[in-house]
Amino acid sequence: MSDSSLFIPVILGTPRQGRQSEHVAKFIVEQIAARDRLETELIDIRKMAIATDDAGESIKDPQFSASMERADGLIIVAPEYNHGYPGLLKHVLDTCLKEYIHKAVGLCGVSAGSFGGTRVIQNLLPVMRELGLVTIFYDLNFSNVEKLFDESGNLIDKPTYIRRMSKFMDELVWMSSVLKYGRQEVR
Repeated sequence: MSDSSLFIPVILGTPRQGRQSEHVAKFIVEQIAARDRLETELIDIRKMAIATDDAGESIKDPQFSASMERADGLIIVAPEYNHGYPGLLKHVLDTCLKEYIHKAVGLCGVSAGSFGGTRVIQNLLPVMRELGLVTIFYDLNFSNVEKLFDESGNLIDKPTYIRRMSKFMDELVWMSSVLKYGRQEVR
C-alpha cells in the first residue's frame, strides 16, 4: 500500500444471530473496495474472542489492536437496540485507546424503524470523542433494514445508497487523509 493509500476497516458492531446489519456492512466493504487508493477489511465482533470477565486494555485482542493501529480511518456499522448501541461493541471498542487517537470515524446506523439508527449514532458520538476519534460530518442511515435487501442480501435500491455512500466516503477519505498527514508531519 503506498503512502497516499488509506486503510479504512469496517467494524460490524453486533454479535446477534439474524442481524440485518451484516448486509449493510458487506455493502459498505464492497463500496470501499471499489475505490482507488483504499483498502479495507470487515471486522466482525461476533468472531472476536473477547473476554467478558475483565475490561479495557487487559483484554485487548492483538489482531483488532493491530488493525486499529494501522487504520487511517474506520467505519462503525451499529444497529440501534432500544435507542442505544450493542454492549459488546462498546466492550470491544474500549480495548484500544492509543490506536484511535487523531483518526477519522464514520458512523453508520441501522434500524428496523424509520429513523435509520439516528439514536445509536447520537449515543456513539460522545464515545468516539472520548476514544480520540474524529467523527465526520455525514452519517449513513439504513431505515427499515428488513425491507432494504433481498433474500440473497443484495441491496434493492442500490443507486440511492451508492449516492449516499459516495458523499459519506468523500468526507471520510478527506478527513482520514488530513489526519494521516497531521499524525505524520505535525509534532
